[in-house]
Amino acid sequence: MGLTSHKVLALSALISVLMVAGTVWVWPRLAKRSVVAVLGRLGTIVGTQFAVMCTLGLAANNYFAFYSSWADLLGTGNQGPVTIQSALGKDHPGVQQISTENVRGANTVGRDPAVVGKLEKIRIPGATTKLSTEGYVYLPPQYFQPDFKDKKFPAAIAITGFPGDAKNLITKLNYPSTELQLIKEGKTSPTVLIMMRPSPAMPRDTECEDIPDSTQSETYFAKDVPQAIRDSYRVAEGPGSFGLIGNSTGGYCALKLAMKHPDVFSAAVSLSGYYKAAEDATTGDLFAGSEDRRNEANLDWRLAHLPKPKVSLLVGGPKEGDGKYFADTKKFIKATKGSDTKVASITLDTGGHNFNTWNRMLPASLGWLGQHLNAPSAAPGGSPA
Repeated sequence: MGLTSHKVLALSALISVLMVAGTVWVWPRLAKRSVVAVLGRLGTIVGTQFAVMCTLGLAANNYFAFYSSWADLLGTGNQGPVTIQSALGKDHPGVQQISTENVRGANTVGRDPAVVGKLEKIRIPGATTKLSTEGYVYLPPQYFQPDFKDKKFPAAIAITGFPGDAKNLITKLNYPSTELQLIKEGKTSPTVLIMMRPSPAMPRDTECEDIPDSTQSETYFAKDVPQAIRDSYRVAEGPGSFGLIGNSTGGYCALKLAMKHPDVFSAAVSLSGYYKAAEDATTGDLFAGSEDRRNEANLDWRLAHLPKPKVSLLVGGPKEGDGKYFADTKKFIKATKGSDTKVASITLDTGGHNFNTWNRMLPASLGWLGQHLNAPSAAPGGSPA
């Protein structure tokens, strides 16, 4: 049974209940002043707590999808990726295709890629940083339709929160099926989605930073990932060809990468994102003690002290229920007034820092992002759908 199997969770919950019941039943028999009785009491307490903690851990993992398998949890296993060779040679390595996945959703009857698109699990190598991480790519139905066979598509990197798995963006936020429905409704243009974790150096939270003498996450996302995707799929080049969207840490990364690299990313969406890099036990020292680097990772500081980039941004979150999000966001939006940095917003009355909140905003956010990227045009006489 897999790590995320409901049977595993149910079995763990059953064991926890039995352990609690067993402790209640055996406790009177251990109420003696002897070494055996003391050890027995300690054993039942430790065993019961361990069983309950395992159940809670499995429940949390099933909701947040921190780990997708036992091998992922234990750091073992080899999935044997098959490399998609790039036509540009060894200096431009293509992505490694691991498997083909089903597109989830009630409106995805059938598996014809020209109807529902195609979802692939991939590994994305970094030609310059030598980093590598697993993710998913969703190719919209138009990618496989005759009218678009010679067309290149815009693309968007979707980044989940830390320490979430890229699979969150499929199982919890349903990016592929949401985009498919938006395309059918004519609310967005066909876009290649690349779904990723926010750090290529797990378990460290790199906050999409180029860490001195360490992981170059910013370069990986801003240079390596777009190049690897273009080398492997029909993705367009130039302004308006690449965008970003993310939640929580992924939202911060989306805004920062777009603001620092407007020549690469023309638009970005942040769902419940923040505006300066986190610094805690999971990040370590991201800036090697440099106050200049710390400031440059602070988006409010950038707006106040550096030229405001020409980029379109969308920020979304609740007025209440998510800490300082609303106050920080009002400050961020105010700082961009009258500049080339255009900021739109989605504001919910209430909502927590969770998937339910982000799911409410995702359709409008993906629609907005698709409208701010260059749509592929159909062949003469053809139809876009």
